[in-house]
Amino acid sequence: METTRDYTPFDRLLLNLDQAVRTLFGRPQVTERANPAEGLEEAELTDDQRDHVARLMRIDHTGEVCAQALYQGQALTARLPEVRGKMERAAREENDHLAWCDSRLQELHDHKSYLNPFWYAGSLAIGAAAGLAGDKWSLGFVTETERQVERHLQEHLEQIPPQDKKSRAILEQMKEDEMRHAQMAKAAGGAELPEPVKLAMRLTSKVMTHTVYWL
Repeated sequence: METTRDYTPFDRLLLNLDQAVRTLFGRPQVTERANPAEGLEEAELTDDQRDHVARLMRIDHTGEVCAQALYQGQALTARLPEVRGKMERAAREENDHLAWCDSRLQELHDHKSYLNPFWYAGSLAIGAAAGLAGDKWSLGFVTETERQVERHLQEHLEQIPPQDKKSRAILEQMKEDEMRHAQMAKAAGGAELPEPVKLAMRLTSKVMTHTVYWL
């Protein structure tokens, strides 16, 4: 007979610490899905093209680190169990993105951002604050975050050389997932965020992308 454990706040804190270590330094727990780039041939890229693609993938990897932290923070403070469950499933799917970007960075012989611990900590705090504000605002935050990430991924897809099918396959699947996560959060009761909050999110994203491109 199956039993369901009711985790205490302290249990959840420890689970989140474990998740943080896995996200930043270890191997994240992924879902059953395969890497979209699996089986595709490596493209012939110039040194400049390879360098630029690697920097874009580094940004996307850090974006997934931030997404993982946001979801974990929200799951930590979400009030309704069904909302917490949705956040946790979305976080596992974001782990897929994290692993795919990491794998692609290794293939391109580049490194992850040195600033990832900083961005993880900040995003975790923002996610927890959104959860404390109430589930409708937490879900609204997810909706807006995923919309912005979707636009950000489209910009990267437009910059990647056409022959780089591996990077393109990863980003296209990520974009599809982000769209679905946004729709899920909206359907679950996410509130529309005030425009100043959206603007602050866009400005924060710009700071992240510009610094991670180089570091």
